[in-house]
Amino acid sequence: MPCQANDPEMWFADRPEDVEFAKALCSTCPLQQQCLAGALERQEPWGVWGGELFQSGVVIPRKRPRGRPRKNPVAA
Repeated sequence: MPCQANDPEMWFADRPEDVEFAKALCSTCPLQQQCLAGALERQEPWGVWGGELFQSGVVIPRKRPRGRPRKNPVAA
């Protein structure tokens, strides 16, 4: 199982790209659905469970980076 073969902190990461990597690892796990169901039942407050991100006990689509978004896009 990916959660046992990798750093446990990965499933509680601060960086959005690390969270997305953890979610991708979950997609290969045979226990993904059971993990998600258990997290929902336990009302997990945060972290990646069953390939979904929980924040304040709610499943959210993705983690936003810290800080405010730019008003104007950066010129490349």
